[in-house]
Amino acid sequence: MASEGEIINLQAGNPGSRRNNPININHYATKKSVAESMLDVALFMANVTQLKAVLEQGVSFQYYATLISLISISLFFQVVIGILLIIIARLNLNDVSKHQRLNVLNNVATALIFITVILNIFITGFGVQKTGLYPTR
Repeated sequence: MASEGEIINLQAGNPGSRRNNPININHYATKKSVAESMLDVALFMANVTQLKAVLEQGVSFQYYATLISLISISLFFQVVIGILLIIIARLNLNDVSKHQRLNVLNNVATALIFITVILNIFITGFGVQKTGLYPTR
């Protein structure tokens, strides 16, 4: 069993290759979580912009309530996903006693990401258009 902080060689290939360096599983998982978090932040910012556009259009917009609801749910899930990713990144993968918890947290985060993607497909489908400076007629 790997001890805490142990570097495990998961690289296959030519032993003389420069790419044959062992990787630290914790660093890999942390980088993965940070990358997912960055994508979550980008989607969060896009949803905030969409929410602003819907609010600017006002209650007369045909899908006002629907979009406000979908965007709000999406934003909520994104906050939960961000918290889960922070927790996942902080847990030690080499601690076998934490593997079950990490697996559950990772599965929950993946499911919420899938739901958030579906929500955003619907948000896009209902058509958030920013009116800008021109009044609608």
